[in-house]
Amino acid sequence: MAARGHVQDPNDRRLRPIYDYLDNGNNKMAIQQADKLLKKHKDLHCAKVLKAIGLQRTGKQDEAFALAQEVATLEPTDDNSLQALTILYREMHRPELVTKLYEAAVRKVPSSEEYHSHLFMAYARVGEYKKMQQAGMTLYKIVPKNPYYFWSVMSLVMQAISAQDKKLSQTMFLPLAERMVEKMVKEEKIEAEAEVQLYYMILERLGKYVEALEVVRGQLGEKLTSELQSRENKCMSLYKQLERWPECNALSCKLLLKNPDDWQFYMSYFDSLFHLIDQVISPSVAQAIAFVEERLAVEEAKETRPLRGPFLARLELIRRLRARGCPEEQELGEPLELMFQYFIKFGDKPCCISDLKIYLDLLTTDHHVQFINRLMETVPLSEPQDDGVALPGDTRALQRHLCVAQLSRALGLHHALDTTGKLDLIRQLKSHYRHGLQFGKSCLKTELQFSDMYCLLASHVYIDLWAETGDETMLWQCLGLLEEGLSHSSSNAQFKLLLILLFCRMGAFEPVVDLYSSLDAKHVQHDTIGFLLTRYAESLGQFAAASQSCNFSLRFFHSNQKDTSEYIIQAYKYGAFEKIPEFIAFRSRLNRSLHFAQVRTERMLLDLFLEADLSSSLEDNVKSMGLCPEEDDIPWTDMRDNRDLTVLTSWDPADRQLSEEQRSFSLQEELLWLKVRFLTLRLVGTLAVLSHPPTPRNAEKAAENGVVAKPDILRPLLDQLNTTLQNGAQFLERGPSPTRLAHALASGSCHCQVLAFQLAAYVQELDAAALEETTEVQTQISNSFKSLLIQLKEILNKCKGDLLEVKEGQCKTQPTLLENLVFFVETVCVVHWVSCFCAGVLRPLKASLQKRKKKKKEPISATMVVFSGFQEFTAGLQSLFSEVLDHIKGQETSLTALKLGELTLEEVMPAGVRIVGVWVSSYLRSLQELGDLLKKRADVLKSLKI
Repeated sequence: MAARGHVQDPNDRRLRPIYDYLDNGNNKMAIQQADKLLKKHKDLHCAKVLKAIGLQRTGKQDEAFALAQEVATLEPTDDNSLQALTILYREMHRPELVTKLYEAAVRKVPSSEEYHSHLFMAYARVGEYKKMQQAGMTLYKIVPKNPYYFWSVMSLVMQAISAQDKKLSQTMFLPLAERMVEKMVKEEKIEAEAEVQLYYMILERLGKYVEALEVVRGQLGEKLTSELQSRENKCMSLYKQLERWPECNALSCKLLLKNPDDWQFYMSYFDSLFHLIDQVISPSVAQAIAFVEERLAVEEAKETRPLRGPFLARLELIRRLRARGCPEEQELGEPLELMFQYFIKFGDKPCCISDLKIYLDLLTTDHHVQFINRLMETVPLSEPQDDGVALPGDTRALQRHLCVAQLSRALGLHHALDTTGKLDLIRQLKSHYRHGLQFGKSCLKTELQFSDMYCLLASHVYIDLWAETGDETMLWQCLGLLEEGLSHSSSNAQFKLLLILLFCRMGAFEPVVDLYSSLDAKHVQHDTIGFLLTRYAESLGQFAAASQSCNFSLRFFHSNQKDTSEYIIQAYKYGAFEKIPEFIAFRSRLNRSLHFAQVRTERMLLDLFLEADLSSSLEDNVKSMGLCPEEDDIPWTDMRDNRDLTVLTSWDPADRQLSEEQRSFSLQEELLWLKVRFLTLRLVGTLAVLSHPPTPRNAEKAAENGVVAKPDILRPLLDQLNTTLQNGAQFLERGPSPTRLAHALASGSCHCQVLAFQLAAYVQELDAAALEETTEVQTQISNSFKSLLIQLKEILNKCKGDLLEVKEGQCKTQPTLLENLVFFVETVCVVHWVSCFCAGVLRPLKASLQKRKKKKKEPISATMVVFSGFQEFTAGLQSLFSEVLDHIKGQETSLTALKLGELTLEEVMPAGVRIVGVWVSSYLRSLQELGDLLKKRADVLKSLKI
């Protein structure tokens, strides 16, 4: 609001108090002040709009919109009213109304540069590229400034990018944009770098690389100065497109002579070199070797510390020559010796491990131990202490030793150790970690400790032991060590991420919320790492936390549309034309995000589980969500998996790293589970749509009243769900972050929910047919009632057992029992909604039959089976509710009474006891939330009668 600008108008003084109230968030006072002002000045349009903003911010959207439209229909032209309406429409997420506002303004004031500019930006917010082109040219005619002209040109380019017909883009939009720029070039009116960048972009998209190269190398190219080596990079890219390998190679050499540490130019040099060799064109491999060795000689001769680039380039050249089977690789030296020399020079830098890790495949397996032993010999360590561990004396020695430890794991030497060897390795790593803390005593809280990676390495070895032996003591020890690490290095994201994963895998979600919050995830990270939180929240019974975590992500996705529009507008204003397509692509990628579809679906299901037919009716909930069961608005074929599956640091060997096959498998599994959940949501929405009115309605009555039956959307959705579950049966927990699909299938909840929806379909069929013709359907309904109770009982049996038990001083968790209990609760919610739907249909039918009985028109004994079946079904449900609530109460009692003193976590006793306390607290929270929800459902079920 503060950016509204100064207006030389006496009304400005009158409006200022309202602006101040709105700026300070005091919306009620803003409304009152606006009302006072409007009593004296009824025609002060801006006061009405400011009142509307206050109403919008206090949740009175309909009143705000009506008031705004009163002003908008008058087509105001004063700056205050227009800007206030723009702010209001943005907050209402109605940017299309801003365009109408300024269209009216420019009609009344056709010579206003400001209003035409605002109109262009309004079109930019809604992506009206054709109108943007026209508005840009109109603006240029009024005020002949270059930026306005190129706004129009860029709008043509955006029409080309967004066009469905790519042929049209190449034959009409882009050529027209090219001619428009060429006109300015011929008239020598090109002024800014942004205009040259736009010209380059157009030529590149047209595939006119020769012309683009002429532009970059010519006089216009001299304006490309904002980025370092911008012209050279563009030339390099164009040479590659044109396959001009000699020029590409020569330019790479030239740039490497200037900056021998620029890795991208080494890559260009080697790429072009081998293309030339394949084409039997000079230079040869010998020349490449000589070139690299010259760069090395220069670095070796330096008195100052050498650059890393030439040394890594030598290893890269060896790798490429070996891949091609060239014997010349031997001229460069043995990889083991070269990597050893590299460690001598750069081993005290943290980047040494990441540099060498990618070239470890050059070493043969029998050289791994020899390589590590040679490196260890060069690390300056003290004499072994009482525990037999030799420790570094300063941070440089620590970094060298740490690099060797990381390389050892990357070569698979840690994995090759037996259990005793791994435990001894953990002991050594912990000694190094705790010793290294002395070097970081002066570190700020936001800084990491020098020895943090030792702690992380030890944690990974603990996890290896747990995976191999199944001994949960290893996990408790690991958690204790990570907690210790976090106490010394509170900003270490890797500690937090690993703790989040371990807590979730072991069924304790309560501590995860604070850990994730402390990560302070920003912007797109809600999409890339948000799955770590949302995947487990609901499945572990923490519905309140699940709702909150979904909100975190959804808030980001919903603001993306508005924020991206503002980025695009700023890009137009400042001439960053090349960024505009990137912003559009970014917005599209987020809109099609797998995580977005997941959290949106899970949030709606959560709301239904917690509220539908409890605090409000299912119909009201579905209506407030805007859920339309007939529509499938998820872009299944164009979904983007934006998850960062490598966010956790890993030093595992290549054969243990996440493979592309696993990534693909994970995505397929995620999509299948999303489809199951989305179809479940739509089926629940269908129950609301088909909800039976209180008046009797059957086939005869419908015919009499001319009521048209609602389209059958229940059965097609049910068929889709059955097909999806059949496809899901073949998926096992093999992906990097397994979904709930395998557990859902194993628990039986999915098939139980299908049976519940099938029951609803039978009841719908009963409602649509004449009562005399429904004997078979009634039998099916009665059988479904019995089958549902049996299946619910089976799911409940899979929930029984102790979540946390202590045997022989050891603690063991069973998070699967908690997940099964959550599936049971979700299934009970679905069964409850189906029961309400059935009651809504059966109640009027029973009333109709009772009327017939009184009139003694016909016998009704055959039609009574469904009613008695329903009563037995609801009685059975109430009995199940009592049983599960007793089970939950028993679990709460045993957890509360758990004696933590019995645990023998000797090495990390304080941390171990605290962590078990966290577990007990988390399980109790989950059980409490599940129990509360079941009690509410049980209370509602008691009143469900026909």
